[in-house]
Amino acid sequence: MDLLSAMQAFVRVAQSGSFSQAAQALGISSATVSRQVAALEKQLSARLLQRSTRSVAVTEAGQRYLKRCKAIFDEIAAASAEAGSSQSRVAGCLRLHTITAFGIEHLMPLVGGYQERYPELAIELSLTEATPALLEEGLDVLITLSRGLSDSDFVAQPLGRVFSVLCASPAYLARHGVPTSPEGLHAHRCIKLADPLYPDGWYFEEKGRTSLFRFQDVLRVNQPEAACQAAASGMGVCLLPGFVAAKAMSEGRLLRVLADRRLHLREVYALYSSRRFLDAKIRTWIDYLKDHLPRVFERDEVVLDDPQYWAQRLSAS
Repeated sequence: MDLLSAMQAFVRVAQSGSFSQAAQALGISSATVSRQVAALEKQLSARLLQRSTRSVAVTEAGQRYLKRCKAIFDEIAAASAEAGSSQSRVAGCLRLHTITAFGIEHLMPLVGGYQERYPELAIELSLTEATPALLEEGLDVLITLSRGLSDSDFVAQPLGRVFSVLCASPAYLARHGVPTSPEGLHAHRCIKLADPLYPDGWYFEEKGRTSLFRFQDVLRVNQPEAACQAAASGMGVCLLPGFVAAKAMSEGRLLRVLADRRLHLREVYALYSSRRFLDAKIRTWIDYLKDHLPRVFERDEVVLDDPQYWAQRLSAS
């Protein structure tokens, strides 16, 4: 027995007082309605309806059961409406994750503007260096910075590209000189930012070939902000993600060296589970990122990628 169908048949009969009218409303035969109600009564071990040749009456037990059935169907209708509205109404909780430095520098400013646009939405943003499992952790969107994506069942929406730059403090460069080639870095103190995608050192691309620069680091840290602070304090040359370095450079705390070199390129993707029946909160967040992140990346590049500007700053230092 299909319990919900039987309950629905009972409710229709109780409300209309007729098996034939209930059958017509449900689009099935009167005999089917009768069998469903009888099977329901058998399962409940209770008589729900008193039948005669001319009328149908609801018993006292039937009245109580009818009330419960109506409440259940109201809940089902509400659940269906709520699930359906998630594709058109931006509400609920949007759960996001990305790496710490990128989240602080680039996502947090966007989160505020997005939430202003959709005040009914709560946002939960987790920032860690580890990449959590999207579904197992209950995440809606994972912003990842990678050298490439492995095949998966997730949708990957490209959002742009970031890269790392070499930099040092003006005071350090004044004391130790400015390196003019990757080989020249051997004469400098180097700060190592731990990078799981580039664990062995700094990789330089030149004429389609990749060369690895290994060095004896004076300091090794696992957070870009710590590496940035170390470089700004004059401890040495450091390779920093552009989204961390740009701010320190615009403030004059760091200068870029080998300004024609972009190192350790990463593609930025938004990962989410499916295109089908996509919640409005996920769709609008992805659209918001596609609209705003490229401008943020362009703003960074204005600071990072002007060789003439950095040549003038370096000569002045």
